[in-house]
Amino acid sequence: MTALDANADGTPQPEAQAEEVVVAEVAVTGPLAGNPAILGLPTFIAGSVALGLGLAGVVPAGVLGAPLAIILAATALGLLLAAIWAAAVGQSAVAAVFGIFGTFWLSYGVLVLGLDHNWFAITVTAILATVKLFLLTWLIVIVMLTLATLRLPVAFTAVFVLVDLALLLLYIAFANASPLGVPSSGLLKTAGYVVLVFAAIGVYLFFDAASVATGGKALPLGKPLLHG
Repeated sequence: MTALDANADGTPQPEAQAEEVVVAEVAVTGPLAGNPAILGLPTFIAGSVALGLGLAGVVPAGVLGAPLAIILAATALGLLLAAIWAAAVGQSAVAAVFGIFGTFWLSYGVLVLGLDHNWFAITVTAILATVKLFLLTWLIVIVMLTLATLRLPVAFTAVFVLVDLALLLLYIAFANASPLGVPSSGLLKTAGYVVLVFAAIGVYLFFDAASVATGGKALPLGKPLLHG
């Protein structure tokens, strides 16, 4: 709302300026205030470390269910909660990232449990093709996510690119499986090391979020690859 300045006799000044309207932003308060990454990143790191160590050989080869307790109860659940939090405070891009990765980890858990317990009536001869279908589908989705988020700081892009690389290595490992359906152990281990590397970058991103949340300075995350 505006008003005109007036002279002593009540007549408006011909050169009076309209009042400047200042709208104060209302800060989000209560349980929704803050950065959803403070929850999403550590749960993402937990699942990545568990999967990476499993692929690298910490557990016997073929024991795909070893990291499932962490992946389902911590990573998938934590990322989906972080996605809801991000959506609630209007961070749609962050919500998309956490939601996509949350459903990835959840679908991985369902795939392993389904194959181990024959939930989907998949024959033994079709298991290899099913795993390849899973890996190729998610490779396409994460590459899409990578290209669509090039305006984010380059640290985030690095995580997405390494996830792409890990999925590609896993796909190649299963695509070049032995006649008995055993994937390449060398490629599996290499993929595990890549997973551990993007988990390490996730740790750096978490330190950035935690520093800001506790009143400190943000850490340098690099300039986006795409501007404008």
